[in-house]
Amino acid sequence: TAAPTLTDYDSYPAVEILGQAAPGYSSGQAMTQMEHIVTRDLPHGFGYNWAGESLQELSSAAQAPMLFSLSILVVYLALAALYESWSIPAAVLLAVPIGLIGSAIAMSLRGLTDDVFFKIGLVTIIGLTAKNAILITEFAVSGQRDGMSLHKAVLEAARMRFRPIIMTSFAFILGVFPMVVSTGAGAAARHDIGTCVVGGMLTAVVLGVLVIPLCYVSVRRLLGDKLDEEPPGPPRRHLAASERAVSHRHA
Repeated sequence: TAAPTLTDYDSYPAVEILGQAAPGYSSGQAMTQMEHIVTRDLPHGFGYNWAGESLQELSSAAQAPMLFSLSILVVYLALAALYESWSIPAAVLLAVPIGLIGSAIAMSLRGLTDDVFFKIGLVTIIGLTAKNAILITEFAVSGQRDGMSLHKAVLEAARMRFRPIIMTSFAFILGVFPMVVSTGAGAAARHDIGTCVVGGMLTAVVLGVLVIPLCYVSVRRLLGDKLDEEPPGPPRRHLAASERAVSHRHA
């Protein structure tokens, strides 16, 4: 008897093959292995092509490097406009790998795979890690402008911004944590995004408070700042107080 249905693809007789990656392997790894097997074992005159979700995954994988580069570039340009400097934003971006490493470790510990949802989580972590670095860096820059030495400004910035960073970061982690333990339809995608973001935020909080000041000091030292040398001229706060005192005398 003949087959109940006949399928074709681009006017060629075709057979549709459906499959799923084994536990511990990503869909990208499974597709690479299938391409290797097909290329090696299929006789002459046969070919293959991807369709559906597999085709979409191949297209998105090619765009991932561009998206990561674009996200970092946008953050850098925004910070450069904020600080009116091309060098200070480097201190913020130097802290970004901390969150990315934490995301990779968390995914590995849970046995999850590197898929498109993991990449979405990485883009999120880039922005969140930069946000924590901005809180410290902006306060340190303000302290130096007010007449503090580099060493004192960084210590004061880390001390003053420690609580806001902890509170906002753990509030975000608690909000995302249900995705880590979710069940039901689509749980795998939520596990990838939640685990990536939670792991990255934990390392960004625990290590970021220590690493971000070091990155800022390193960048400022490369620009010629001395660690314990206060900027020349009276602090702006003192100038403002002097101006108010003078105005009161004239009044």
